[in-house]
Amino acid sequence: MPSTLYVGNLPYSVDGDVLNKMFTAFGTVLSAKVITDAMSGRSKGFGFVEMANAEDAQKAIKDLDQTENDGRKIVVNLAKPKEDKPRREGGFRREGGSAPRREGGYAPRREGGYSSRRD
Repeated sequence: MPSTLYVGNLPYSVDGDVLNKMFTAFGTVLSAKVITDAMSGRSKGFGFVEMANAEDAQKAIKDLDQTENDGRKIVVNLAKPKEDKPRREGGFRREGGSAPRREGGYAPRREGGYSSRRD
């Protein structure tokens, strides 16, 4: 049965191929992925490795957890199942409509400053 491992505190230079190579010494790696920021494409410093069986995953945890990689102590443990979190709608929307307005609120002036008067 496959086991998924969480690998944290990775150096930002580590990509999926490097992560795959780190774990192939312990058994068959089904997938290795470093999580990246959607906007910048830069590594977030953690990833997930799916091993073919639980015994190989436990060997990898035992041998790699708290080892130093490029000056950083990496963390390796079993990944927790992903929780289903309710999705937020974009912007300032709330249930039942848009965000409430404050009385006497400030509106941008055309010159770039702010004014208490609404144009």
